[in-house]
Amino acid sequence: MLQPTRTKYRKAHKGRIHGIASRCDKLNYGAFGLKAIEPERIVSNQIEAARVALTRYMKRTGKVWTRIFPNIPVSKKPVEVRMGKGKGNPEFWVCRVKPGRVLFEIDGVTEEVAREALYKASAKLPIKTKFIKR
Repeated sequence: MLQPTRTKYRKAHKGRIHGIASRCDKLNYGAFGLKAIEPERIVSNQIEAARVALTRYMKRTGKVWTRIFPNIPVSKKPVEVRMGKGKGNPEFWVCRVKPGRVLFEIDGVTEEVAREALYKASAKLPIKTKFIKR
């Protein structure tokens, strides 16, 4: 599971995801990529599940770059706890993804393999995505 080693603050506001991505919106490393079309918070275990599906289909050939990292803590209050008494403890980590952000990049495989591998990875994510190539 991805999570930062240390953070400046233990808890964060929920926030909103406005606008389109101005950074990480082009391919930098690989020849093929997976780009987000809608805004959403992506949980660390969803990122890991997508990465595993991607590498399994590629049979560990080629190279994979993950362009997102979960650095926002999400807190939850325990079950059946009354309102008030402060904010809950951090439970998991998420990444806020804007539309246009490149999520994964791959290289060293053919376009057909890349397209199918990224399709399998997109099935693990809670957002609509599209396949892009250099």
